Amino acid sequence: MLNQKVGIYRRFVKRPMDFTLALIAILALSPVLLIVAVLVRSKLGSPILFKQERPGLNEKIFTMYKFRTMTDERDENGELLPNEMRHTNFGRFLRSTSLDELPELINVLKGDMSLVGPRPLLVDYLLLYNEEQSHRHDVRPGITGYAQVNGRNAISWEAKFKKDIYYINNLSFSLDIKILIQTVVKVFKKENVNLNEKVTMERFKGTIE
Repeated sequence: MLNQKVGIYRRFVKRPMDFTLALIAILALSPVLLIVAVLVRSKLGSPILFKQERPGLNEKIFTMYKFRTMTDERDENGELLPNEMRHTNFGRFLRSTSLDELPELINVLKGDMSLVGPRPLLVDYLLLYNEEQSHRHDVRPGITGYAQVNGRNAISWEAKFKKDIYYINNLSFSLDIKILIQTVVKVFKKENVNLNEKVTMERFKGTIE
């Protein structure tokens, strides 16, 4: 059973802290954001941002922003080529450094996301979660999360969701800070970063009870 106790941090501190840190990060990283945007436009084309609808707090749908990492190359029938064929070295660089995730700071400012929380997944998955897994939407989704610093795509969907629920049950200032520090370390070490779409997680198809 989920822990229903909501602490002062979760109710009154987490959202203001998210907004403040995201604003500071955007201002501090504005030169990086500008440079990446220009490079994306010149190397991958437009639009610069990849936009996709994702479910957030209480399953409310929002538009998530990322820098695009693939071209729009198509076959003779006008169909997009497979993901692995549309990746470029520059796109792989953005993924390996997590620079493609920086526009999600805008989502944090808007209140769609938090710095730390379960990662926002596809809208299609909403109908596939069991009762426990659906509780991952009891909090705002995060740019990083407990599952991301404890296995990411190297663990099963079920293991990942259990870590999401663990985070929700143990949400605290100290846990958020720990996850943020671990995220920075992993980004610099390039740990758990997949450069090929074929080695990312397969689509979630539901949990067999």
